[in-house]
Amino acid sequence: AASNAATSVRDAAGVVGERVRGAASNVSKSAEAAAGYLGERAEDATAAVGSGMKSAGDAIRQNAPQSGRFGQASEAVAQSFIDGGNYVEEQGLEGMANDVATLIRRNPIPALLIGIGLAVWITRSMQSRR
Repeated sequence: AASNAATSVRDAAGVVGERVRGAASNVSKSAEAAAGYLGERAEDATAAVGSGMKSAGDAIRQNAPQSGRFGQASEAVAQSFIDGGNYVEEQGLEGMANDVATLIRRNPIPALLIGIGLAVWITRSMQSRR
C-alpha cells in the first residue's frame, strides 16, 4: 500500500511538473509575442517621427523667405529637419541606439560629464516643481 501511494505521489508530481513546464512555456511565448508587438509599434512610431520631421522641413522650406540671410538660415534649418527625418526613418530605434553606444564608447569622459549634467538638471527641475 505504501509503495502504491509513493508511486501515485510520484506520478502526480510528474503530471504537475509537466503542467508547470507547459504553463511556463506558454507564458514565455506570450511574452515574446508581446515584446515583438511592442517593438513593431515602437519602430512604427519612430518612422512616423521621421516622416513628421521631413514634413516639417518641407513646410519650413515652402513658407520661409527664399533669399537673404533669413532665407539661408531657414533653408539650413529645413535641410536639417529633412536629413534628421531621413536618418530616423532609415536607422530606426536599434540603429540610433547603436550609434549612441558607439559615440559613448569613443568619447567616454564627455559622455559621463553630459550624463552628470543631465542628472543635475533633472534633479533641479524636479525640485523646483514641488
